[in-house]
Amino acid sequence: MSQESRALAASLPDATLLKLNRSSALWLVLRSLGLRRRLICNKVHNFTYHSFNNHAPLNHYQDAQEDVSSGFLDDSAVADHERCRKLDFVIQEATIDEIQAAFKQNKLTSKNLVQFYIQQIRKLNPIYKAVIEVNPDAVHQAVKADQERKAKVPKSGVGLHGIPVLIKDNIATKDKMNTTAGSYALLRSVVARDAGVVKKLRDSGAVILGKASMSEWAHYRSTNAPSGWNARAKQAVNPYVATLDPCGSSTGSAISVAANMVSVSLGTETDGSIICPSSANSIVGIKPTVGLTSRAGVIPISHRQDTVGPMCRTVTDAVYVLDAIVGYDKNDAVATRKASKYIPKSGYLKHLKLGGLKGKRLGIMRTYPLFGFGNDTETLNKFEKHFDTLRQNGAILIENLEIINFNHILILFNGEDIALAAEFKVALNAYLKELVTSPVRSLADVIAFNNKYADLEKIKEYPQDLFLAAEKTNGIGKFEKEALMNLTKASKYGFEKLMIDNKLDALVTPYAQGSGVLAIGGYPGISVPAGYDKNGDPYGICFGGLKGSEPTLIEVAYGFEQATNLRKPPPMP
Repeated sequence: MSQESRALAASLPDATLLKLNRSSALWLVLRSLGLRRRLICNKVHNFTYHSFNNHAPLNHYQDAQEDVSSGFLDDSAVADHERCRKLDFVIQEATIDEIQAAFKQNKLTSKNLVQFYIQQIRKLNPIYKAVIEVNPDAVHQAVKADQERKAKVPKSGVGLHGIPVLIKDNIATKDKMNTTAGSYALLRSVVARDAGVVKKLRDSGAVILGKASMSEWAHYRSTNAPSGWNARAKQAVNPYVATLDPCGSSTGSAISVAANMVSVSLGTETDGSIICPSSANSIVGIKPTVGLTSRAGVIPISHRQDTVGPMCRTVTDAVYVLDAIVGYDKNDAVATRKASKYIPKSGYLKHLKLGGLKGKRLGIMRTYPLFGFGNDTETLNKFEKHFDTLRQNGAILIENLEIINFNHILILFNGEDIALAAEFKVALNAYLKELVTSPVRSLADVIAFNNKYADLEKIKEYPQDLFLAAEKTNGIGKFEKEALMNLTKASKYGFEKLMIDNKLDALVTPYAQGSGVLAIGGYPGISVPAGYDKNGDPYGICFGGLKGSEPTLIEVAYGFEQATNLRKPPPMP
């Protein structure tokens, strides 16, 4: 370790680096269409796990690998947990509706629930690395929720009131926790305010349980880094199959929900980072239309593509979260004002219909590898039974669709990398300058920090090639404008034309295939658990649609979920 890295490490709590050999999925970068596709391959990595001392609670000075101290688990915690057990209320896999019913029946309190999840984090996080910090005020927030419920405060007893939520570590919280995108460069920086979506969660009465781990800088530092890795929390592990790629950048958000370390979580997506980890970890993820949820206070990549969405175990839970976080935000005024026209006046819950599939026109691109099928016999065999289920529940499948001038449209997709590099530098510099305090104020500062503390940030193993490419850009010039125009054309003459000409309600794709198509146009998508292969690897089915089509997508996703009920919890470690 370099002298600089030793100095930084010394300023943190006592750390012990444990070298562990584990099999893991490796990121492969598929440059086809200019989209970074995360694929599974078999290769062994030597991961470095970071374990902090066991004598202090998880807070803004420490990382989540440290055991939770007894300070979080007061004398009543064990008795509370026993009380829940004796009343036959099982918290694992419990839905929001079931939890709210337990609150009303005095079988459970928010304090019980938070303490249970902290126990789960203490038990499971050393294995899965899904949580980077626990909120030291989480129990206090839970007690407040219990008091409000007892006093019958109007917002209590419904929705997210008293429900613990984990927030991805690139979403700002104005409290005792850090917002770092998994990087030491932002450790102990101070944000000006809660992110817009966090404010809405607090207004709903949700309990902010902590910060979820993530692929560092939303996987926009290195093309060589595996998904789920960041310098602070190290390598996140898929709870179903340890060697399976946890996928995308919202890995901790997905893993924590899948492994019952929290009720629900928030993730972010620029290209695939809600849809892909949801598929790989057998949960439901909603990627909203860009602007439907505020990005204010989110460490950015591209304001054109970035979106914040729920990651939950059921479609219903995801819709509760979506209802809570959508809407106008003055700090993301242009995008949220434009997208607010799509929000149903009575919310999204009414679209949870048992007959939601009836009459829906669903498109399937059988002949295009980009959309996940092509000549992939194994994938087709997996999904044929799902196509039958969709038909049996009243959906109309439009198959063997074709896109006119497809090869030309493919070329237009190559603009994504060009656009993202320039957009990232502009957006990140603006975000860093607005921080109240920060050791870095620009992308150039972050690059310099990583070089100085190369051992801590694993620069040799995971070079910052994406950062360096972005730093070379000089704003949105002629070259970037041409790339952006090409992306607009690809969306208009590709996905939009396909949907409109065939009068489709949704496009159906396997796994996270097609996420790039949804990403570049700012379109929504919902991933729902679709099964497990012979090795136990989870996989999802994705329903994508035009901007503002969330109500229809919810009906389709809920209809499929209720007809199949394929999600199951991961095996105990």
